[in-house]
Amino acid sequence: MIKATFDSRAIVLLVGLCMLFGFNQVMVKFGLEGISPLMQAGLRSVGASLLLVLWMLWRGEKILYRDGAFWWGVLLGILFAIEFLFIYIALNLTTVSHATIFLYTSPFVVALGAHLFIPGESLRRVQIVGLLIAFAGIIFAFRDSLDGDVSLLGDILALAAAFFWGATTVVLKASPQRHQSPSRVLLYQLVVSAVVLPLLSWGLNEPGVTSLTPLVIGSLLFQIVLMAFVGYLAWFWLLSHYPASKIASFTFLTPLFGVLFAWLILDERLSFDMLGALVLVALGIFLVNKKR
Repeated sequence: MIKATFDSRAIVLLVGLCMLFGFNQVMVKFGLEGISPLMQAGLRSVGASLLLVLWMLWRGEKILYRDGAFWWGVLLGILFAIEFLFIYIALNLTTVSHATIFLYTSPFVVALGAHLFIPGESLRRVQIVGLLIAFAGIIFAFRDSLDGDVSLLGDILALAAAFFWGATTVVLKASPQRHQSPSRVLLYQLVVSAVVLPLLSWGLNEPGVTSLTPLVIGSLLFQIVLMAFVGYLAWFWLLSHYPASKIASFTFLTPLFGVLFAWLILDERLSFDMLGALVLVALGIFLVNKKR
């Protein structure tokens, strides 16, 4: 049953997940010190897939059966794999602060996609204002890319990742996959990416695993257990118990946490352009998800 309002448990869980998602980009950076981008993303999906299968078996949920949505699940998995292909390469090129801000423009892709492809979800005036504000934030962020010492290509790839993340959400909402259980939806995405990403890593002659220091191992375990397994399952659980629009309104916290952690832990520079971009994107996300 969908609850109309949040209780204290939901609020604490949502804020915790936003912190987790923001911190994840920092952990990926640490992992890149010993594992190449695509291999790291692939190993994350492999590990999380195994944990998810064990979870589903423990709960008595069938793994293999005809659900009538197989090819839609494969499509979601391909979009998911492309998203993380771009994210991990972007984080190897640009800063966590930049990657986080560009990545969390995905709610605007969802809003536009829903307006075009999902009946009854047309954009309202306040959402259009939010899109325009966020677009201004992107301009500020790109100005910082041109003036600073970060990679413009990395920022563009992070923005591309945001597009594919948003596209994944729109396809999920518009396809038969929306009727699947949260764990089954996640399983399609993890399994397909667990196959595609290591193959791409091998095909592109990445060095793969080069150094398994305690920090690199800890980073990978964090991504597998806390992010891709616990974090995503908790997110889907929230979506099944509370209104999606109310949950989405909390996502503006994630880029705030991401930039904060990058500054505190990685000592990344915060320019006025970056701070302006952060504020505008966060405000845009809030307005796009505002229902009234």
